[in-house]
Amino acid sequence: MKIGLFFGTFNPIHIGHLILANYMAEFSDLGEVWFVITPMSPFKQKSSLLDNIHRLAIANVAVEDYPKLKTSDIEFKLPQPNYTVNTLIHIEEKYPEHQFCLIMGEDNLKGFHKWKNYETILKNYQLYVYPRISDGTVESELLKHPNVHSVKAPIVQISSTFIRKSIKDKKDIRPMLPANVWNYIDEMNFYKN
Repeated sequence: MKIGLFFGTFNPIHIGHLILANYMAEFSDLGEVWFVITPMSPFKQKSSLLDNIHRLAIANVAVEDYPKLKTSDIEFKLPQPNYTVNTLIHIEEKYPEHQFCLIMGEDNLKGFHKWKNYETILKNYQLYVYPRISDGTVESELLKHPNVHSVKAPIVQISSTFIRKSIKDKKDIRPMLPANVWNYIDEMNFYKN
């Protein structure tokens, strides 16, 4: 199966993430999309970042009704700091029966040349790029690369930062989160302080 890997802290996962992942699973040649939860760096303690296990639990709740969407905690078990190229090697070793691709926003593609071993990633993996409103342009060589696929997914301008700030400010942002995610966050009193 061809699987798209969608990396992020997902702090918290929201409908924007689900819309993009579902679009990739339904309207491209990907059979599934896996949310790869990026662990909290031991070197960068960020008070607004929930523990790994909570972000994974929230993501699991978010995807439970979508058979083509899964979560992965593979990066939790890798040495930190971790690089995408290392995760790709580990995930291929663990699941040799699948073909893995990267899902990223156009904004990430602009800085892709700064990633560790980006040439290796580009040579060995397909990149599925969704549109983002951001400054700057993507190098035309990257856009023309045979392993880079632009997917005309909907542009969703919701951020986890906005969600966290809104919860702290006691705003009703329930429409921006799946109901089961909102209930989990509310019951656990996450992001309120």
